[in-house]
Amino acid sequence: MEKRRLGRSNLTVSPLCLGGNVFGWTADEAMSFRILDAYADAGLNFVDTADVYSTWAPGNKGGESETIIGRWMKARGNRSRLVIATKVGSEMAPDRKGLSKSYIRSAVEDSLRRLQTDYIDLYQSHRDDLDTPQQETLQAYADLIREGKVRAIGASNFTAARLREALRISAENSLPRYESLQPKYNLHDRAEYEAELEPLCRQEEVGVIPYYGLASGFLTGKYRSEADFGKSVRGGRMAAYLNERGKRILSSLDAVAARKEATPAQVALAWLMARPGLTAPIASATSVEQVQDLVKATELRLDESDIAALDRASASG
Repeated sequence: MEKRRLGRSNLTVSPLCLGGNVFGWTADEAMSFRILDAYADAGLNFVDTADVYSTWAPGNKGGESETIIGRWMKARGNRSRLVIATKVGSEMAPDRKGLSKSYIRSAVEDSLRRLQTDYIDLYQSHRDDLDTPQQETLQAYADLIREGKVRAIGASNFTAARLREALRISAENSLPRYESLQPKYNLHDRAEYEAELEPLCRQEEVGVIPYYGLASGFLTGKYRSEADFGKSVRGGRMAAYLNERGKRILSSLDAVAARKEATPAQVALAWLMARPGLTAPIASATSVEQVQDLVKATELRLDESDIAALDRASASG
């Protein structure tokens, strides 16, 4: 399995990242273990989660995904072979959110405990905190890196202006810089990332690990009419995708998939992996079969004509 360098860091990751948002939500602990086993057994090493996963599920309080991943790593004894990414900043409770130095110091200890590890490979600002100076946040990360608790840092859901400012502050103050950006980006959701974030990340060599790589499942081809919305808990989001442009994208995915003897999901992920400057798309799975489908995307090579056809079909306007 090829590995890619994440930004300018010393982290090398597989070209597909496994999303941990479903662990403790739509995948219970036993299924999560099987999903993680299938992913790791295929030779991939990059797992993304967050402290806030999955507060939205009834009965959950946050930290469920990290806890499951931690138990799995402990049971398998494979921590050193993995690159674990988690996040801080989203609201865990009214008084537990943001990117202040004091909160980061507290939150990282909770994540380390749940993950049953003494270091986090990639610690990410989950969302921007306009109430905290960016220098304070970056100094907090500098302390954690110096203490060996964090190896590299990343940003998620930042605008180009705020990411640019953070990179400037890091350079001017000899502070660690965000080595990765986690934006929403896929074959359907293109405009926001490509307008300003993509050129900035390529210029500054910031690794890109987009979430919603399959547009909440829409790009798998599972949702082709309103009657399909009930197929999963995420089906309610599909109305935003199932328009003329969305149908055009699905048709193009079907055509490329037929030529390549692949699935639409594999083609959608391969399109992302082929994008210049993009390190690894994030995709989640709720079954071993889905993991196996996703892994095959890492072996799929799209021709220039395939990419051009997908680009045309997904062009805005």
